[in-house]
Amino acid sequence: MHPKYLDRIGLVALWREGLLARRVLQGLTKGYRNHPQLARFKKYEKPLDLIDAYLYQVYLEACARGYRFSLSKIRVVELHEAVEVTRGQLIYEFNHLIRKLEKRDKAWLERIRGVDPSSIEANPVFRVVEGDVEEWEKSNNKRLKDFT
Repeated sequence: MHPKYLDRIGLVALWREGLLARRVLQGLTKGYRNHPQLARFKKYEKPLDLIDAYLYQVYLEACARGYRFSLSKIRVVELHEAVEVTRGQLIYEFNHLIRKLEKRDKAWLERIRGVDPSSIEANPVFRVVEGDVEEWEKSNNKRLKDFT
């Protein structure tokens, strides 16, 4: 989803996790290589371009809020609607954010509570298409349930 929906903690976490994902895509780390969310980047013809464009949008949101993320950690790549994301996936991610905000930032939750989950905007690198939660997300949730 678009980084504008994220609270401060979520935005910083997204930046840090995105930088880690970037390192994974570069082959610079052994951990997290099979993280399910990497699937959306790996299927793109130029995964590093996509992750940099994705992180650039996170960087722009951080700047708009007065945060000081280091642009030197990524390349400035602007892609728009390069990869499809399903509406169901966006709704899933938004509802996941709502559950987190109920515990960590009630003020931010109130700011976004009126947003209709079916109208959630995606990060501009994604083109929204109709569909359910992504298959990689479903299989990840199944694995998590198997361990509980």
